[in-house]
Amino acid sequence: MSATRVFVARLAGCAVFDPAGDRVGKVRDVLVVYRKNDPPRVVGLIVEVPGKRRVFLSIGRVTSIGNGQIITTGLINLRRFEQRGGEVRVIAEMLGRKVRFNDGSGEASIEDVSIEEQEQGEWEVEQLFVRRPKGASPFSKGQSAYVTWREVSESARTGEAQSAEHLIATYSELKPADLANTLLDLPVARRQEVAEELSDDRLADVLEEMPEADQVEILGGLGDDRAADVLDHMQPDDAADLIAQLPEERGEHLLELMEPEEAEDVRMLLSYGPDTAGGLMTTEPIIVSADATVAEGLALIRRHDLPPALGAAVCVTLPPYEAPTGRFLGIVHFQRMLRYPPHERLGTLIDQGLEPVGADTSAAEVSRILASYDLVSVPVIDEKHRLVGVVTIDDVLDYLLPDDWRSHPEDEDEVSKRATARAQLTTGSIPIPTSGRRAGDGTR
Repeated sequence: MSATRVFVARLAGCAVFDPAGDRVGKVRDVLVVYRKNDPPRVVGLIVEVPGKRRVFLSIGRVTSIGNGQIITTGLINLRRFEQRGGEVRVIAEMLGRKVRFNDGSGEASIEDVSIEEQEQGEWEVEQLFVRRPKGASPFSKGQSAYVTWREVSESARTGEAQSAEHLIATYSELKPADLANTLLDLPVARRQEVAEELSDDRLADVLEEMPEADQVEILGGLGDDRAADVLDHMQPDDAADLIAQLPEERGEHLLELMEPEEAEDVRMLLSYGPDTAGGLMTTEPIIVSADATVAEGLALIRRHDLPPALGAAVCVTLPPYEAPTGRFLGIVHFQRMLRYPPHERLGTLIDQGLEPVGADTSAAEVSRILASYDLVSVPVIDEKHRLVGVVTIDDVLDYLLPDDWRSHPEDEDEVSKRATARAQLTTGSIPIPTSGRRAGDGTR
């Protein structure tokens, strides 16, 4: 059964299905246009389809909203979504905005927005869930309320930034890669505002999933102290790649502001060529002594914040146990640890057939080794046979894939052709023209 009133924040992440019951994507936002005297009108949904692409779904093509899912009439235009002038994203741009009560009783911030179906295929903003600031009189501090659109007016003071708190809360469960894609879809000013509100570690994770040009843009909008704090939380290899894209003077200044240990790792990585093992590696593998036990090794790879590729093996060295270490002895794969009792010494389980690579080994050769021996990572040593890092499969993929792979994950024409063919086979529909947009036809 279709709902006639829905709160937008609850729509985020809802699955979208075609009439045949096939899932075509999930909702990321609701698009509205403002009107002079009437509440904003809903024009459509922003839907994420396979390939992390955002597309536009006209509200006229939605036949049902309810039970955590949305049903469409069938064919979806897979042209990449581009926001037009006058269009406003509810989650990304309205939540957190300040409104003032028309009766003069003060201000509040929008925490959620409800949309209501007026007639078949026609939806508009109906109510706002707002919260007054703490200490607002005559109400108790932080009191929330439901108000209609006509009871309030938006208030934006010159130079006042729109709060990103509610948007961040809405997307709190997104993985870093998905949040990165979401931010890249936002208007530039809003993207920077949200980035500034994210915690240092969360922003670091998100930046690692962005193209370098976008990383540089966001970091350029941060103050030097904040930028250095974010770089401290990034993987050293990612931080080095980002600093390498900055003007030399600012890059050096940020290195001076970073924590000394983190900056030292980044400086070492910057000393290697970008197309070598040294340039690709991360300097934070799991390093243990030969006397460490299987139980100790397994405890280390269970760390929640450890990337899966780094948890696939532990490196065994002589002291010291931080890169650059003492003499490298070998690695122990986690699968082998699982086959032995907890008290077994890791020094006896070293993979004798795996040779480390030198820091100056070419990226092409590292790729060949990983592919030839079905490895997830390969250790990197210096001229003194000390472990300086490991190259993981994700490092190699980042190197091999084109620079814009995140924003163009696959050819859009091929995606559109496959989806169109499937829709025609299941529903017998005729392809929709892709130029212009008519009311309710789903095209942009």
